[in-house]
Amino acid sequence: MITCKAAVAEEAKKELVVKEVTVGPPQAGEVRVKILYTGVCHTDEYTRSGLDPEGLFPSILGHEGAGIVESIGEGVTSLEVGDHVVPLYIPQCRDCEFCNSSKTNLCGKIRSTQGIGVMPDGTPRFKDKDGNELYHFMGTSTFCQYTVCPEISLAKVNKEAPLDKICLLGCGITTGYGAVINTLKIEEGSTVAVIGLGGVGLAAIMGAHKSKASKIIAVDINPGKFERAILFGATDTLNPLEQKGKEMSELIFEMTDGVGVDYSIECVGTPHLMKQSFLSTKPNGGASCVIGVAAAGQTIDLSSEEVMGREWTGSAFGGTKSRDQVPELVDDYMKGDIKVDEFITHNFPLDDINDAFHAMHEGKCIRAIVKMFDDE
Repeated sequence: MITCKAAVAEEAKKELVVKEVTVGPPQAGEVRVKILYTGVCHTDEYTRSGLDPEGLFPSILGHEGAGIVESIGEGVTSLEVGDHVVPLYIPQCRDCEFCNSSKTNLCGKIRSTQGIGVMPDGTPRFKDKDGNELYHFMGTSTFCQYTVCPEISLAKVNKEAPLDKICLLGCGITTGYGAVINTLKIEEGSTVAVIGLGGVGLAAIMGAHKSKASKIIAVDINPGKFERAILFGATDTLNPLEQKGKEMSELIFEMTDGVGVDYSIECVGTPHLMKQSFLSTKPNGGASCVIGVAAAGQTIDLSSEEVMGREWTGSAFGGTKSRDQVPELVDDYMKGDIKVDEFITHNFPLDDINDAFHAMHEGKCIRAIVKMFDDE
């Protein structure tokens, strides 16, 4: 057993409590990782805020981490002590029907146990100081100084890569960038609209720019985000609130000579924006991708006439085959082919992790990095 600190979500709608916990040794097929840095993502807040109907408490949140392998369980062959890793909330077993399919990245190997906050054998590895069990989160729980993950939920990465930067490739950047590269496969010369300019949206813009899109419209109601969007490759900006009485899709059609965009990507998570994003695409061959997650029970209504001629798809973790492609993204970052540092706007020590959530709500934070150990 290891005793360390973790930020525990004791109940919904309450701030996290940094407290002492114990972390059990890795069992067969598992790996224990010393987490050095973690990002704070809107998905963490979605659960903490109580909006997630499947949220479990008390739990250790966090899913944008990076660290070093501390110990391995029986049967682990792809990792060894000292390896640098990025935990993966979507595993890749490389063996199931879904891993062997080119149509999806959603490995089904441990989905049932991951969804109920335990390890594949049905038990947790976390306990508080009184011996009470704590739930795991998304199979990663990176808000703990040490975490235990299945071997198939860890990407081995270049040891030269800075862990305080590449932790972000565990979710947001990979999600937005991958939606463009893997899911939509945007072609050179295409026109693109990206709705929502948080970390995921900026990464989608980066992907569109990398794909040599001819027009990239960055959409947000916070004009303070436009300068950064242009840095990432946006050619045009749109604040729908500035033109009352017109829907976002109408404005995008006006910006594209009345034809709409080839591709749109919704990164906010509201049904109205999902619909408007879809309707902003060309009615004869446009395609829209939903990344944002709407609150439970919310639905979207579209007529058959609106759907006809367009394609609609979703994307989880950017369609990324996690263990194969995350190391490639780390290498791309090291070569300067993709941006990572530019997403980071705030840094906090673990004891101040709640300030990272506050910064997120203030609208000025793209990504906050939490340093897990004071002396590292």
